[in-house]
Amino acid sequence: MCRNIRTLFNFEPPATDEEIHDAAIQFVRKLSGFTRPSRANQEAFDVAVAEVAGSARRLIDTLVTNSPPRDREEEAVKAKERSARRFATR
Repeated sequence: MCRNIRTLFNFEPPATDEEIHDAAIQFVRKLSGFTRPSRANQEAFDVAVAEVAGSARRLIDTLVTNSPPRDREEEAVKAKERSARRFATR
């Protein structure tokens, strides 16, 4: 799947509407193959983004877990460490 789509569930603070919208844009871009749709396709693209964002918000709001919420800053540090190991020169 698209690497730019991040996990948004079970974080403290919770995912914002902006984060969900950004993930929806990435998802629709991936499905459509368009980075920027033409004027003829802009309305369909925007409707799809709104629908995906709405579905994602409903999903995140209804999921349950027994795990404690993850800390965004800690997860960012872990991701940077993974990236450094992955792209380290050998």
